[in-house]
Amino acid sequence: MAKKVTTLFIRDTSINLLVMKGDQIEKWVSSPLEPGLVSQGLIVEEDQVAEQAKQLFKQEKVKTDKVIVGLSGRDSLYRVVTLPELPEAVLPEAVRREAKRTIPTPLEEVYVSYQRLPESEEGNRVFLATFPRNLVDALVRTLRKAGIKPYIMDLAPLALCRIPDEPRSIIVNARLDHLDIMVVADRVPQLIRTLSLSGEAEPLEEKLPLIKEEFDRTVAFYNSTHMEKPLDSSVLVFVCGELAEVPDTWQSLVGESGYSVSALPSPVEPPEGFNPNEFMVNIGLALKELRSEKEGANFSLVNFNALPEAYLPEQFSIVRVLIPVGIVVGVAVIVFVGISVMHNRTQIELLRSNVAVAERSVSQEQAEVTALTTEVASTEGIADTLRSTLTSVQRNRTTIHEDLQEIHKLAGEIVTLTTVSHTGGSVTVTGAAPDVDEMFGYARELRESGRFSSVWISSIANEGRSFTFALAK
Repeated sequence: MAKKVTTLFIRDTSINLLVMKGDQIEKWVSSPLEPGLVSQGLIVEEDQVAEQAKQLFKQEKVKTDKVIVGLSGRDSLYRVVTLPELPEAVLPEAVRREAKRTIPTPLEEVYVSYQRLPESEEGNRVFLATFPRNLVDALVRTLRKAGIKPYIMDLAPLALCRIPDEPRSIIVNARLDHLDIMVVADRVPQLIRTLSLSGEAEPLEEKLPLIKEEFDRTVAFYNSTHMEKPLDSSVLVFVCGELAEVPDTWQSLVGESGYSVSALPSPVEPPEGFNPNEFMVNIGLALKELRSEKEGANFSLVNFNALPEAYLPEQFSIVRVLIPVGIVVGVAVIVFVGISVMHNRTQIELLRSNVAVAERSVSQEQAEVTALTTEVASTEGIADTLRSTLTSVQRNRTTIHEDLQEIHKLAGEIVTLTTVSHTGGSVTVTGAAPDVDEMFGYARELRESGRFSSVWISSIANEGRSFTFALAK
């Protein structure tokens, strides 16, 4: 059965909703927004936009529980960086440090997302993007007010780069209020520029000289940094947005460069009345889930979830279920063993009383005494086994209790523990620390406590604020 996806893109001028099932478009609607509700990608009037989005979903009878959303890409920065070979556990921290070094915006003001790219001659490459926190936070707040639950987010320029089946291309998305120029090479967006266009009331034709100037500047900058493989006339130029509606302006955009220009082609067959150009970002968002890697395909390799970790839907954790179940089972076993021991002790006392009576009448019941003595010996053996079992259980319980006390004591008030799973021979600890130094300090204290033979850091996320330790007894 073909997969169904719902995409939502809130632009400055409209809310675009698109539902696709496989490669078929099921529903689409574009609802105009009053000027000022959204400005340069920032939702200013969250309540009004939320209400309009809520009514749009209700009107089209579209479910709101699993939606792919787009972010404008305004004030976003993109880099392809090369890192040394690193294990996955430390890659997030390495990427964040590289972003801090190469991105001019303070990291406290942006979210960072990244994707490891396939290995090449250049080494271990990573595509990273930063985008303003205030834009994302306002978008998520608005969606929550509307009852819409996003589970994947992407930046509009990256969504557009996902559409052409070309290893190298230039995409120009020109609208009345902004301009996106993307250079894709080796199936990776190598250069992305987003600019605001002043004078929104002016027709696009009057802004064409500025668009051409920025196009030439982008190509010249790319060629100056990629002299071994510049953007020659074989590279295709695709246009979308309002620019796609005026084909007579395309040649003036590229001038005498020799580039072939065409409208960005829709990868899906449009139904009657559907304008693909209006929903091109939504289509790119849908392809995040619908497009699979095929042999010979040349689609963009970049496809990560830009929704910040704090906004991701909660995942079901079997560990959280098994820990209380394990505790209940353990307590039940201990209680059962204790009751069995007490019961057998009572039985032993009763049998000993019978033996005493038998001994007083030994001359008359010698045969019966012999049988009873044998039964007592057997029962005492069972009691000894149960006593040994109880002692072992109590000893293990004491050890586990002391381990847990030590783990919580060393965490103190700085480190927050999320889950602690103790299997007797190993312990798994997950939690969060204010920073990576506090996390490493906590690991060191556990190792130096002497209770565990080894302390491994299984994973680190979110600048060290989230971690998983594996402790061996």
